[in-house]
Amino acid sequence: MDFVLGLPKTVRKHDFILVVVDHFFKMVHFLPSFKTSDASQIATIYFDEVVRLHGLSKIIVSDRDVKFTSYFWKILWHKMGTKLQFSTTFHLQTDRQTEVVNRSLGNLLRYLVGENLRAWDLVLTTAEFAYNSFVNRTIGMSPFEVTHGYQPRQLIDLIPMAPHHTRMSKSVASFASHIHDLHKEISN
Repeated sequence: MDFVLGLPKTVRKHDFILVVVDHFFKMVHFLPSFKTSDASQIATIYFDEVVRLHGLSKIIVSDRDVKFTSYFWKILWHKMGTKLQFSTTFHLQTDRQTEVVNRSLGNLLRYLVGENLRAWDLVLTTAEFAYNSFVNRTIGMSPFEVTHGYQPRQLIDLIPMAPHHTRMSKSVASFASHIHDLHKEISN
């Protein structure tokens, strides 16, 4: 678990992202939140958006943010049977995977948000889907496929081929046709 800070406040008043990474499946969740959220509010977000999908974690690795070191947080996870581990300033390798995810999230947001900087919270689900459906170099398949056993349908799968009377370059038509044929072949 980690926070991405320093984001512009959105219309919905979100100003940071709680990033949750499953170190085994490589699945991520990007959850909009508020800088003023306390440990109980972060726990509620975690239960509502992560535990409901994956169950309770055996171990949670985080930095030493005050929300993660609070009495409430420590007691909650002790009662749940979850071990807390903390990365330190000089040993960030204990949570390096989350830092890599944060960099990828930054790149995805820059691409998806474009000029509309105050709407980043509206594209988090798209960024999460993109990240989770992209093949991870370490495991050789997407986190989605590892978790669910199959690769999700992509937007390209949902776009029908343009009718022949629509003007398009031969290279675009050829490329789109190749992608559709490839997807049909793989799905058979």
